[in-house]
Amino acid sequence: MRLRDIRGERLPEHRRGLLAIALALIVAIAVVDIGIGTSVHLGPLLVIAPTLTASFAGPRLTALVGALAEAALLIIAIFHGGLTTTNHVAQLIALAVLSALVVFVCYVRERHARELSRLRSVAEMAQRALLRPPPRRIGPLRVAWLYLAAEDEAQIGGDLLAVARADHPCTPVLIGDVRGHGLASVDEASAAMGAFRECAHRYGSLPELVAAVEESVSRHQEEVVTTAHDADEHFITAVMIDIPDQGPQAEMLNCGHPPPLLIRDGRVTVLHSRRPAPPLGLRALSVGSDRTDRFTFEPGDMLMLYTDGVIEARSPTGSFYPLADRVASFQASSPDALLHEIHRDLLVHTGEQLTDDAAFLIIERTPSRHPHRPHLVSQADGSPSL
Repeated sequence: MRLRDIRGERLPEHRRGLLAIALALIVAIAVVDIGIGTSVHLGPLLVIAPTLTASFAGPRLTALVGALAEAALLIIAIFHGGLTTTNHVAQLIALAVLSALVVFVCYVRERHARELSRLRSVAEMAQRALLRPPPRRIGPLRVAWLYLAAEDEAQIGGDLLAVARADHPCTPVLIGDVRGHGLASVDEASAAMGAFRECAHRYGSLPELVAAVEESVSRHQEEVVTTAHDADEHFITAVMIDIPDQGPQAEMLNCGHPPPLLIRDGRVTVLHSRRPAPPLGLRALSVGSDRTDRFTFEPGDMLMLYTDGVIEARSPTGSFYPLADRVASFQASSPDALLHEIHRDLLVHTGEQLTDDAAFLIIERTPSRHPHRPHLVSQADGSPSL
């Protein structure tokens, strides 16, 4: 007989072992109860078998094991004076009722599992529609990304990331984090990413792009925010970077977000902004024009952008995740390899218990197809400068 689990698939080896244990318990309890006579009644222990089966199988298999337990109790009753004694009748009824309850609980669990599977499928479709995963190659760049949702049944929250191509030969990049959680944060993240993708093709400078996204975010907040106090609670921390196809100089504008990491020849540099701007949605409070920070991004360099859910991830002992130190300890040769190392290490650090959404975006500049390359003048220590 081909035994199947709650999804209708054949039971794996370890579950077949558990089923064998449940059946062995039925036989062992029946044999011992018959052997010791009527002084001790072990029949009620037969309910253990269907209860154990319900922990790894579906309602049908659980009901079958419950029926076998009931049959074993009938055999015990026959050997101990027949089916008409009050004690045996009570035991048979109690076992039948308890087995039925176990099967019902198993059915409810299976139904919930199917509903959860459908919800996850819808969430994955929403994630693909909202995040619109960046291509693995865009211009002279290789891209890898990862989104980790803190909610077990969710696939997307308030973190956002996007990569676009401008009309002039460059690649604007965005990563951000909406304050708050729930559907409202998903709505704001979607609005910000949509504005970024639309504006990236139309604006020639990074400050103009940031200002356009800010205008769109503020307009969206005016539509959903109902009170003046509530308006102060809605904002998006973000980093936008403009990476030209030619030349090593990239631009960054940081709007209250954790600083990116630049990885070059195994060395990690934290790209702190000298001119940080307020988060999106609060930039009306700032005075003066935006000024970008420049840094060198050469072929072979990798740029890691992330959200605060990464660096604020705590271990079971309460220590924060030391992202820069951990990145420096890895010898990854590509964005995908580095992302794999960080993902595995972060889950080990937190015990696989994230308390906030976390997003990564890793970009590597590949050698230009054009042989000409402008002469570079580095600092005395060879490190990149903002």
